[in-house]
Amino acid sequence: MGFFKKLKEKFTEQTDAVTEKFKEGLSKTRTSFVGQMNELFAQYRKVDEDFFEELEEILISADVGVTTVMELIDELKDEVRLRNIKESKDIAPVISEKLAEMLDKSGHDTELNIQEEDMTVILFVGVNGVGKTTTIGKVAHQFAGEGKKVVMAAGDTFRAGAIEQLEVWGERVGVDVVKQQAGSDPAAVMYDAIQSARAKKADVLLCDTAGRLQNKVNLMKELEKVKRVISREMPDAPHEVLLVLDATTGQNALNQAKTFQEATDVSGIVLTKLDGTARGGIVLAIRNELDIPVKLVGLGEGMEDLQQFDAESFVYGLFKELVEDETISDA
Repeated sequence: MGFFKKLKEKFTEQTDAVTEKFKEGLSKTRTSFVGQMNELFAQYRKVDEDFFEELEEILISADVGVTTVMELIDELKDEVRLRNIKESKDIAPVISEKLAEMLDKSGHDTELNIQEEDMTVILFVGVNGVGKTTTIGKVAHQFAGEGKKVVMAAGDTFRAGAIEQLEVWGERVGVDVVKQQAGSDPAAVMYDAIQSARAKKADVLLCDTAGRLQNKVNLMKELEKVKRVISREMPDAPHEVLLVLDATTGQNALNQAKTFQEATDVSGIVLTKLDGTARGGIVLAIRNELDIPVKLVGLGEGMEDLQQFDAESFVYGLFKELVEDETISDA
């Protein structure tokens, strides 16, 4: 069975809430991308070098990233030769298949590393303005909805209003917040938070951190110190270091990821505001060029719109019209 047929069978016959969120959240990217792809198929009936050059430009404009695009184009050329594809309309399912493979190349690693026998500690890192605190609040809401006892640590002690913002989220989702005065040592906040969370028999501790990238060296030293304190109190913690990135910043998000990856052991990406950009290809660039799994994506403003990333749902959300277009051949 061809890739488009598999997607269609999986998603159009049994549409669930998650699939709908991916379809809605990727509507801007899909409208732009599929529109350009349809123009490409109309302009180039045959698969030739001109076709691939135009496809390359479309993918780069979607923020897929030059390195990833070149790798993808090479793989597509190999598949075209292998499958003896002549018509451009026959390559659409091959493109979607290759994108899915890139996103899911390390297997099912999008689930958070939740501890069954002990408290789970999740450290959130990222520059100011990417939606880090909001993300923490939404994650707290999800865990609390599962019946877990959650504590949040207000480790961003330098940004004006950061502590108050986390407190507002704590009140909103019914979660305790451990804090100190503004300007306090973030590592000291983490120490207090671990002791408090243990005393409360918490299941999950969510840790906010500062994000002043303009002072990069000091920021990275600060994050290293925070991690050392957490690891000293809990040798196997933090169990996740989630880097929060704003999808609307495109290649700048990729550069931020590279910076944080150099300084701390990032275990996963949270990509916010994916619904707010027509350049959702940044997911592919991050996944392929950094080999860090995208674990959560923001597909809207609502509390339930932060979703676990799923490669096939992403590809279906991106290619929905092409998947359901009976005129497109499934190679």
